Formats: sequence, C-alpha cells, structure tokens
Amino acid sequence: MVSTDKVKRMLDACYLAKRIRELLPPLPEGVTPAYIQYMDVIHSLQKEGKKVKVSDISDAMNLPRPGVTRTVKGMEEKGYLRKYSSDEDGRVTYIAITEKGEALSEKYDKNYYDHLAEYLDRVSGTEIDISEAEADCMIQTIQKFYTIMKEGGTHLE
Repeated sequence: MVSTDKVKRMLDACYLAKRIRELLPPLPEGVTPAYIQYMDVIHSLQKEGKKVKVSDISDAMNLPRPGVTRTVKGMEEKGYLRKYSSDEDGRVTYIAITEKGEALSEKYDKNYYDHLAEYLDRVSGTEIDISEAEADCMIQTIQKFYTIMKEGGTHLE
C-alpha cells in the first residue's frame, strides 16, 4: 500500500513538473503555452489523417469545448490558425495551422524539444540521465495519477 508520505511526494513531483514548464523559452507577447499544445495536437491528429475540428482538440486534450473554442478563436485572430468549411457539409468547420502558426510551432515546439532530447542523450551515463524506459514510466504514472484525481480522488467525506 502506498503511504501518505509517498502521495505527498508524488504531488510535490507534480508541482516540480509544473515548474519545469515555466523554464521553457519565453513565448512572443500574446501567445500562451496552450497555443503550442493545440498546434501539437493538431499536428498529431493530421498525422492520423484527420481533418481537425474543435471537438477533436477538445477530446484529445480532455478539455471543455467552450474553452477550446475561445482559444482557437484567439489563435485565429492572431493569425496562427484558420478555419474552413467542409466541402461535403458547409455546417462542419475544420481548423488548419497557418504559415505563421507553423513557424511558431517549429520554433517553440519541434526545435526546442529536439534540442532538449539531444541534451538528454548527451548526458547519458550521468546522474541526471533519463532513459527512454524512465520517461515512458513517468508519462504513464502521471497519466494514471491524473485519472485517479479526476475521478474523485480529491473529495473528502
């Protein structure tokens, strides 16, 4: 059985994970980290052959549709996304990343993460080495912990 102390240490680690995100390079004025995450999700969905809708982003990120709609609208107003109607059904609206959005995504997503991955590879064998298995374990554990907390692990009786 996991001890109370272990649960506290897990929550402390989640706090550190949040602080790690704060160490990412500063974004241009008016751009939020969500923009980068949304474009990453759009790229992933497009790789699966999907034409992306707001509902797809909402489902993939487990976020309420109204919030996703607001963020997409802001991204569209700033020129990072564009909306277009389906040829088959004009009521269906798809989302695409613009050239400006691709440039932002390339700089703050792919380039930075590629650089970080190279750095982690370069320190292989040191005290701070993170193996692929450890990274997979961390991802899986955080996802499980999130599910537990989301499904009622936060209420007191």
